Amino acid sequence: MSAALLPKPQMRGLLARRMKFHLLGAFLVSMGYATLYKFGIAEPRKQAYADFYRNYDPMKDFEAMKAAGVLESAPPK
Repeated sequence: MSAALLPKPQMRGLLARRMKFHLLGAFLVSMGYATLYKFGIAEPRKQAYADFYRNYDPMKDFEAMKAAGVLESAPPK
């Protein structure tokens, strides 16, 4: 009597139905994290490099390292 009250479990197409749900969820989560990475890490990093090299003078940096004795090929004077 109690067996007739329980619905039969769905066996046919169960994997396909659950796979659609999980693939959609995985896609949305991955796109969300990619967007967060782009705007939270990549863009600020590119901006920091652009700001640094905007006023960077490599000859001034070379002369400072040369004066400090860091470079073996260019001894300090």
